Amino acid sequence: MKEITLETKIADLLNDYEGMKDILIKINPKFKKLNNPVLRRTLAKIAGVKQAAIVGGMDPVDLLNQLREAVGQAPIDVTTPKGEVEAEEAPEWILKESKQTLNANEILDEERNPLAELHKALKAIDEGDVITIEADFQPEPLMDEMLKAGHEVFAREVAQDHFITYIKK
Repeated sequence: MKEITLETKIADLLNDYEGMKDILIKINPKFKKLNNPVLRRTLAKIAGVKQAAIVGGMDPVDLLNQLREAVGQAPIDVTTPKGEVEAEEAPEWILKESKQTLNANEILDEERNPLAELHKALKAIDEGDVITIEADFQPEPLMDEMLKAGHEVFAREVAQDHFITYIKK
């Protein structure tokens, strides 16, 4: 079996290790979203262990080592700077009125693909407009995909387990 790293995709873990979905859910109940077949087919293919940890509100190395232990791999000793997700200053553009708000939890509950829904919503707005995504987790894989596509992205936790992610076209 391949060594599990922070970059290992969640889909690969699910495919390579028997019972991995249950292991993930046992580690963090927020990973129950992996019961959603759409999430497993889509976001799990682009989300690595590090991104999954952020979604689950965990330290990435802690999740990595719990996964490695669960499959018999030795834990790694990496000290991550705790201030890595330090509150960055909110950009001015998030004050613009959102053209559309997507609820990632509802989309997932309806077994639809949040990334596909976001792409549809972005096609319907003008350059410089903003879309917001609400969820009970920080949608790190989705945020990374939007940054790769050249959009500006900002996320913050506005209340316990209530995140708003802003995406500027």
